[in-house]
Amino acid sequence: MTKHFSGPAALASLLFVFSTLCLAHPDDEFCTADSGLDPALCAALAEADKAVDVQNTGDSDTMLNKAQRAQVRSTITFDRSWQETATLYVELGFEHILPKGLDHILFVLALFFASTRLKPLLIQISVFTLAHTITLGIAAAGWVKAPGSVVEPLIAVSIAFVAIENLVAKEMTPWRPLIVFGFGLFHGLGFARVLIDLGLPDEQFLTALIGFNVGVELGQLSIVLAAWLLFHRLFSRPWYRARVVLPASFLIAVTGSWWAFQRIFLA
Repeated sequence: MTKHFSGPAALASLLFVFSTLCLAHPDDEFCTADSGLDPALCAALAEADKAVDVQNTGDSDTMLNKAQRAQVRSTITFDRSWQETATLYVELGFEHILPKGLDHILFVLALFFASTRLKPLLIQISVFTLAHTITLGIAAAGWVKAPGSVVEPLIAVSIAFVAIENLVAKEMTPWRPLIVFGFGLFHGLGFARVLIDLGLPDEQFLTALIGFNVGVELGQLSIVLAAWLLFHRLFSRPWYRARVVLPASFLIAVTGSWWAFQRIFLA
């Protein structure tokens, strides 16, 4: 029994540790090597920040305010080929999921644990991808705007809801794809906020947008593949749901609920 349970227990322990250490999508306040920003934007912000320091008699604690950062973004020139931009934003999109996007990791895992059959998983991943691709595109283009104070709590609620449904339903419910699609729209708005913060090059907007979305998809598929490799041999075991699906879904539900509480009441 101990041997069978060691895998789920290890997974639960890792999820618990990361969930207590991570809050998804913190706003970048400093342009550092691991900030995930477009390197060209980082360089421009660094130069502008130096200028502000000089204007403020060398005060090294003075940082650019939001208006100054926006001005830098609007005037920056991205001197690189579209291939370089595509490669860069694929990497940034992937990194936003792995390892930085713990909330999206948990959501995808909650989808994975909904069923042991391939078809329900493919349906859920497909509608989720379609939904977040739609809102990512229109929000990144500036056609739709949603405040983070609304989007981020809803993302957390989506994680908790899907995980809780795993606890009460043994297979994917008929309405699950519609729910996943709706939640995917909000995840896309969250992706768009991050993408805009990265520093989109106006002259290569579509290239960066597609590259980022491809990176996100590769990150999500990596999660599904890793979970499948870890658990697919256990699908036929009679204890798989009781010892793997239920404990993992419970922990994901608790994490999502805690994040929702934080983002609504403690933000």
